[in-house]
Parts: sequence; structure tokens; C-alpha cells
Amino acid sequence: MHRYRTHTCGQLRSDHVGETVRLSGWCHRIRDHGGVLFIDLRDHYGITQCVADPDSPAFKLAETVRSEWVVRLDGKVKQRPAGTTNAELPTGDVEVFITDIEVLGPAAELPVPVFGDIEYPEETRLRYRFLDLRREKLHRNIMTRVAVIDSLRQRMKGQGFNEFQTPILTASSPEGARDFLVPSRLHPGKFYALPQAPQQYKQLMMMAGFDRYFQIAPCFRDEDPRADRLPGEFYQLDIEMSFVEQDDVFAAMEPVIRGVFEEFSNGRPVTPSPWPRIPYAESLLKYGSDKPDLRNPIVIADVTEVFTREDVTFNAFKNVVKGGGVVRAIPAPGAAAQPRSFFDKLNDWARSEGAPGLGYIVLEDEGGALTGKGPIAKFIPAEALAEIVQAAGLKAGDAVFFSAGQADKAASLAGKARTRIGAELGVVDTERFEFAWIVDFPMFEWNEEEKRIDFSHNPFSMPQGGLDALNGQDPLTIKAFQYDVACNGYELASGGIRNHRPEAMVKAFEIAGYGEETVVERFGGMYRAFQYGAPPHGGMAAGVDRIVMLLCDAQNLREVALFPMNQQALDLLMGAPSDVTPRQLRELHIRLNLPEKS
Repeated sequence: MHRYRTHTCGQLRSDHVGETVRLSGWCHRIRDHGGVLFIDLRDHYGITQCVADPDSPAFKLAETVRSEWVVRLDGKVKQRPAGTTNAELPTGDVEVFITDIEVLGPAAELPVPVFGDIEYPEETRLRYRFLDLRREKLHRNIMTRVAVIDSLRQRMKGQGFNEFQTPILTASSPEGARDFLVPSRLHPGKFYALPQAPQQYKQLMMMAGFDRYFQIAPCFRDEDPRADRLPGEFYQLDIEMSFVEQDDVFAAMEPVIRGVFEEFSNGRPVTPSPWPRIPYAESLLKYGSDKPDLRNPIVIADVTEVFTREDVTFNAFKNVVKGGGVVRAIPAPGAAAQPRSFFDKLNDWARSEGAPGLGYIVLEDEGGALTGKGPIAKFIPAEALAEIVQAAGLKAGDAVFFSAGQADKAASLAGKARTRIGAELGVVDTERFEFAWIVDFPMFEWNEEEKRIDFSHNPFSMPQGGLDALNGQDPLTIKAFQYDVACNGYELASGGIRNHRPEAMVKAFEIAGYGEETVVERFGGMYRAFQYGAPPHGGMAAGVDRIVMLLCDAQNLREVALFPMNQQALDLLMGAPSDVTPRQLRELHIRLNLPEKS
């Protein structure tokens, strides 16, 4: 007999009745029923009920074991008595009568319970992550992650992609966040960077003629905490393709992502192909976001023109429009039946977001005529109200809220209000996955802080119109062949067709304030590669952590990662980041210049 087990704790069935078996695992739960001990023994594969009565030679030792002790049990498989089977367990028809027991690893008192669904502070859970990972839900999430990644790999290979590994120690690159830097001992004063993404390497692979690349790539970004990204590091399905246009990337990747969601959605509907394509500007207007949640039926409307009418006397909005701003209307279907507190809470919420409030109108039917009630209704005559009703698709019994300000701020507030109103009114279908491609992103944007033009997204994207657009068009009007995948309010993937012509690359960086010397210095590898026959190419990257989070119905990315940091970018389990010794610093020719403690 094997030293530790003949079967796993998820393997025994009625066919095994009468066999003598050996199991090893953790004591998941121990119950004393009038002198008869029941030990639910757990391993990675499942749970088996084991029984020891006072006649068993192992009974005395069995009485001493406690929760989460690791033990080896020998015994005979028996059918459970009628009425005691457990249909929730695959092993629920049988139990093992213990004849021998060996304690392999006793456990101290647990700081985090493994059995049950008791919520514990996240800091405690992360410090004792090895215990937290024993819990059924988290263990299942991690195994779902494994299965999702396996599925992604199989589907990518089925589309003709090959898996490659790109370097981890590389050069610093402006990907939109701070790099994690690694000092070089052999080259004093110089640093490697951990890759924010394998962007340059995957493009160089297209220069090298590999045609279709993919990788489950680790990415590292030293950025402030975000609710939708793990601190420090995350994983993405990274892809690149040669001789493709935007439609070719969509045709290759849509079946991969859709297929994985259909496989793991537990029957929840997934948007069928082809997915909608929504221009960036339209997405900001209708949904107030470039990652819209399309499960929410509320569509924002532009009613700026209404507040240019002379008979509209609501000066707060009229003055915004005169100052170059906009007014957005956010429908609230059926909200007329809501109590006054519903409207007051939304106003208070808007103020907490830095806005003056959310003006609103409640629509009622009075003798067949649609009339408006509410704080600003008296400033808006019937004809103007009719224009708002028409633009926003309203009817009697609905309400409409307003967001006013400069276009970006008005869109942001309207988008957040749309999400909040949809949730409050219960109109969002949470049991589905709704996908869309967001396309036509602007190539450049105005950096108000630095008073200059900057890249709005990926600096390596091809501008629509190519070099001619870069030479002859207002940079802030140039669109890029840049696209995102939005799902249920998350940006799930991002990509673009690349700028593969060296003269166009130099011009694009010149517009963003980088001279040719800077391009050659910082992107010398790509710049040189473009000189020697660069194929048109494009690709994208999908966030593995976010995909798994959505499929697991998790509310937090840390619920689908093995050993995540907390929101302060601290690894509480391993104690990172940590101090290093003076000797290590001397070897790296580094001297610390720490900020003074306040």
C-alpha cells in the first residue's frame, strides 16, 4: 500500500464498498455524535466522510485531532445508511470506517477559519493566504483560473497562434505608468525595467517573421492602487499578428474570448457574434464611459441645444452652454413612482462626486398631456420639454436627470449616474455577459497639466490616414486604429493596428513632443527593425485576471489571484517590499536617499 494514499478524498464511490483504502488530507470538520466521531477529510480533489467508533483501534488518537490537522487514515469503505447520504458530495453515498490513523502535521489554533463562509478582514486573509486558499470558494476560483488559461491556450493554438516567452528584464518604456526598475550590478548606475507589457518585443517578433504570436504574459506597473487592477503585477493574454487589418484581429479574437465565456458562464447568455462596434465618441455620449455596461438599457442623450432656447430660463445650465459646455440627459425609466428620498440621495451622491447636484424632472400624464414636475421643471416650457422627451426616449412615469459641464466632466458624471440609476431601479440584467468593441479612439489628447499634446492611448498605434493625417490634420482630430473590448462595465482587452513605417513613427512622437533622437534612444530596436522590411501588423492584450473575476462572479481581483498584494502594494505573507543589507546596496553601487519622517 502507498505510504500516504490509495485514493484521493474525492474518488470513492459505491463501487469501492468493501475495499480497504488509505486517505491523506486535512481534517475539514470534526463532529462528535454521541461518542461516534465523524471526520470530514479534505484534499484538493474533494471530501470524504470518515467514521471512528469506540470499538475502533484508532478511536483514542482520533479524539485528539483538531481542525486542519493533516492526517493519514486507513479504513474500510462502507455504504452510508439509508437517509444519511449527502447528495452535495460526489463521495456522499459512502464513508470510511477508520482502522488506523497517523498524524502527519498538527495545526495550531487557526487565525482564519477554513470551514464555512465567515468573512474575515482582508489584511488577515492575505497574511495567512495559505489558509485562505484552503477555503472552498477561493480554491474553486483559482482552479477556474487554471481552466480558463488552459482554454485560452487551446483556442489560441486553434487559431494558428504560437506561444512564445519574451524577456522580463528589459528597457524602460513609456506605457502610461511607472516602471519597476532593477539595478544592474555589472553595469553600475544603469537599470533594467520589468515590462509593463511585451509591446515592443511582440512587434519585433513580427519583424522577425513569426506571423502569429501569443503569450500569457506577466506585466508589471508601479502605479497607484486601482479597483480594477492588481497592485504591482497582472497577467494578460498578449497577441500580435502580421499582414492584418482591424477586422482580421476582431475575427481572430472574438471567437477566443466569446468561446471562453460561453464555456465558463454556467449557462448565462454571452453576446453572439458579431459584437457591436461603438465609436469612442459615441460611447462617451451614450454611456458616459469608454467601457460601457450594455446590460444597462439606459442611454444618455445630448440636450445641449435645448438650453440655448430663449424660452428656457434655467440659467445654471444656460451659462454652462455659453461657456462651451454641454448638458446630458440621463433617463430614469419608471422613476416617477420612486419616493422623494430616491431623488434626494442621487443629488447628495452627485455632490459627493464634486458636482453641484443632479437636476431632474419627473414626467406625468395630465389629461393626455406630458408635463414635468420637479425643481427645474418650471424653467423649461412645454416645447423645450418635448424636445428633451424626444431626445431621451422618455414617457409618462419616467424621470430624467441632467449632468452639465465641460464635455469630459459632464460625460463622466452622466456615466456614473447612469450606472447608479440603473442599479437603484433594478433595470440591469446581471445574469449575462454583454460585449462590444470600442473603436476609433483619438490618437492624441491635450495634457492640461503640462499644456501640451500627448498620446491618448498606445503610442505605437497607426493613425487613421497614416502619415498624411499626421502631416496635415489637427492632431486632436486624428483617430487611431485603436480598439478595446468592453464587457459589463470593464475594459477587458485593448489593442491596435501598429504604426510600422519609421517616418510615421517619428512624426507621431514628434507631435507628442519627442524628437527623433529620443525615438532612436528609447525605441532603437523597433526603429531599426522598421528600416529593414516591416510587415503591417496589429494585436491586442486581454486581462486574464479580469476575465476570471467576471466568470467567478468575484467582486475583487484578489479573489482570483494566488498571492496578491494588498491595496498598499504590500505582500503581507512574504513581507515585501523589504529592506536590503548594506552589502547588497554596495554591490549595486546604490546609496539610499530616504524622505524624512514627518
